[in-house]
Amino acid sequence: MNARVLLAGLFHETHCFTDDVTGQEAFCVRRGGELLARRGDGSQMDGFLSIAEREGWTVVPAADYAATPSGLVEHAVFEAFWSDLEPVLAKALAEGLDAIFLDLHGAMVTTREEDAEGELLRRIRAVRGAAGLPVFGAFDLHATLTPAMCAAADGLVGYRECPHIDAFDTGARAAALLARCLATGRRPHMRWRGTSIILPATGTATADEPMRALETLARELEGQDGIWAIDVVAGFSFADAHDAGVAFAVIGEDDAAADAALDRLAALAWATKERGMPAEDDVDDVLRRILPVDRGPVLLVEPADNIGGGAPGDGTEILRALLRHDVPNAGVILADPLSVASLGDVPVGGTARLALGGRGSRLDPGPVELEVTLVSRSDGRFTLEDLNSHLAAMVGRYVNMGPSAVVRHRGITILLNTYKTAPFDLGQWRSQGIDPESFAVIGVKAAVAHRRAYDSIATASYTVHTRGPCVSDPRGLPYKRVRRPVFPLDDMAVPPA
Repeated sequence: MNARVLLAGLFHETHCFTDDVTGQEAFCVRRGGELLARRGDGSQMDGFLSIAEREGWTVVPAADYAATPSGLVEHAVFEAFWSDLEPVLAKALAEGLDAIFLDLHGAMVTTREEDAEGELLRRIRAVRGAAGLPVFGAFDLHATLTPAMCAAADGLVGYRECPHIDAFDTGARAAALLARCLATGRRPHMRWRGTSIILPATGTATADEPMRALETLARELEGQDGIWAIDVVAGFSFADAHDAGVAFAVIGEDDAAADAALDRLAALAWATKERGMPAEDDVDDVLRRILPVDRGPVLLVEPADNIGGGAPGDGTEILRALLRHDVPNAGVILADPLSVASLGDVPVGGTARLALGGRGSRLDPGPVELEVTLVSRSDGRFTLEDLNSHLAAMVGRYVNMGPSAVVRHRGITILLNTYKTAPFDLGQWRSQGIDPESFAVIGVKAAVAHRRAYDSIATASYTVHTRGPCVSDPRGLPYKRVRRPVFPLDDMAVPPA
């Protein structure tokens, strides 16, 4: 079918408890044909484009706004996106349009709107001629999936993997459902179910419980009784929104079958919820146990400064621990544009005294002053080694860390980036001429999404407690909007009715 399908994207995971506010300068903005150029970059938009190509659709590209996780989004950014999208949509509707496809994250919160994606879908449906069109899309497993989103869409399809190695596949899966809708003339709809469960990021790996069991059950139920697809949404614990937390949605045609599936999934989520609250180790205890390292690298995973969750990526507690224990042959990465700039006049091989990191969060003990040797500098650009990297879901194949520098202090190698870059691909190190497998110990600012890259080279991995905004216990966060009661914030023997 030579259908005309409008394509737009809005992608941001908003940490509601950090001090920063995310403005337009933080977003990569693409318009028109720039969206079509994403073909081949491994993203969920690329997945959609692959199906559009297969089906012979005419894609009408509107706008794509995307930024890495960070604090509340200035509402003006959302309005700017709508100003780009609305006239393209109106013109396409006037000329003839068959469907709309949205490339979403699903956890955007602005300074005025806690359900940005729900508001976007509401506005789209209100445009003359759009109310009756099929609206499909792809979104992140860490979304805040809301009733408003599900009521306004025919089929939003979420990732099934964490780490998110299936961004392309999810975009393609959602587009294939749209193709099915257009070819058959049958319109599914979405049934939503919340759970009153908030899981920390460290509890959302799909190889671990409870997510593994939930995904397994969802796949068993899919395809039965008119069910087209089932979304298992882990939620984003740093979203201060009414519907934050674990949720499910069924895309299908039979409400009774959908509700029965949702009942089973919600019951399993409640029965297994405690398994999503993993413990963390004390970093000093870990280093005392593992040193000296006979064979590395050993990972010190630091969820509190999880760049993929919106943390600043310049926390100093791992660095301080490595210094306290005088660890030889260790590697850490810090987002520190001031230190990179300070090295501008230092020759390679020269030395400088820097105040490293510690500026991005008031929870951090502050910068660490060190005498360092400059090993190398670069423009910070690299190409993903793994197109299924979690980074492909966020930014596509090509990554820009901004001007970067590698420095060394005693046995510690420190990669300094201008732009915070989640540690989800080993090309981040190798682009700087460093083999990460040569380290004895590596500090990793992540929760789960690093596993795709780092587990393949690690001899051991420890999740350690540090101070930072991406805490692993939701009870330490100052929620104001989340529905109550909710686990683990409240004591509940049974789920609320």
